Amino acid sequence: MQIIEGGVTSPAGFKAASTAAGIKYQGRTDMAMVYSEVPCDCAGTFTSNIVKAACVMWDKEIVESGRKMQAVVVNSGIANACTGQEGYDACRKTAEAVNEALGVSADTVAVASTGVIGMQLPVEKLAAGVKAMAPELADSKEAGTAASKAIMTTDTINKEIAVTFEAGGKTVTLGGMSKGSGMIHPNMCTMLGFLTTDLSIDKKLMQEALSAVITDTFNMITVDGDTSTNDTLLLMANGLAENKTITEKDADYDAFYEALNYVCEYLAKRMAGDGEGATKLFECKVVNAKTKEDARILSKAVVGSNLSKAAIFGCDANFGRFLCAMGYSGSKFDQNDVELFFVSKAGKLQVFDKGVPLSFDEDLAKKIMEEKEVTVYVDMHEGDAQATAWGCDLTYDYVKINADYRS
Repeated sequence: MQIIEGGVTSPAGFKAASTAAGIKYQGRTDMAMVYSEVPCDCAGTFTSNIVKAACVMWDKEIVESGRKMQAVVVNSGIANACTGQEGYDACRKTAEAVNEALGVSADTVAVASTGVIGMQLPVEKLAAGVKAMAPELADSKEAGTAASKAIMTTDTINKEIAVTFEAGGKTVTLGGMSKGSGMIHPNMCTMLGFLTTDLSIDKKLMQEALSAVITDTFNMITVDGDTSTNDTLLLMANGLAENKTITEKDADYDAFYEALNYVCEYLAKRMAGDGEGATKLFECKVVNAKTKEDARILSKAVVGSNLSKAAIFGCDANFGRFLCAMGYSGSKFDQNDVELFFVSKAGKLQVFDKGVPLSFDEDLAKKIMEEKEVTVYVDMHEGDAQATAWGCDLTYDYVKINADYRS
């Protein structure tokens, strides 16, 4: 696998465009489209929130029906959640606008929205946006990057990546973009994610791979404990790499899975580190746990704790906060087996050793915690399972951003 510059337009046959539709934001792009020259097999995962946005229900129907997918239209600013039949009609009308502009079947057009909940989408602006984007579709890196910026809300950086790998003697490309900054919590997080590939693969295998990969990537990040109504991750495969179709879990499947996992982990970490108001990526790595599930539970509890997040922001090596979060996580363990370390580019420092607090250099601890990426490393000494979760620090700006988000 090789990392290359690019995003959703990197695989063969994929194009993107963006526009300023004026849906909520002024003076910036707020609408994007990703399009494949040929219909794609597709896979998807969606929010676990019972309150689902209209676009989530629309996209789930496409994925679960087995239909092809050829285009995705995304808007930022308004979430189209809690909008009833009118919201669902907005999805249909957006798809019909793509049909009119590009000639693709409306039932192969996915839609996604992010922004304020409880507001109706201005359908006429969406339709005008589609019409404006259609002639601008391009397969350039710049077009993909522009699309990744158009889907941002409170994000401070765009998030995109592309990789290549070999399958059936062919070079295959996988690209992706995502957005997410607040209302992020596992199962899934608050996020929109769009992955494109020119691989040829059986649809069921593709869905199985995507569902497995998110368990240790997108489902292992948290910013604020809120699970969104709009979480959507879509994967489109158009087969234009012309590899022999992957129909079983062979070496080609393994190569695809590795690439998919890398792309999803990269995007997940970028979202966690770009949490609303965040100044740091906060990682918890739990090793030698009894089971994989225990490791996941423990690591997510640590990065999800407001007290832990505040300690990371303040560069306070108050290890008791992290142990406390582990203790109420629901996982059973013996604190007398646990070792805890702080790790960053500035060094590694053990602060807790099998039930006993250690004397440590406070200045070194602060130096370690002042880095942009800080890891709490926990050795459980109870098994051989491990997991990593990602979050961010909790800052004053998080409250400021969310106190006036709607206005």
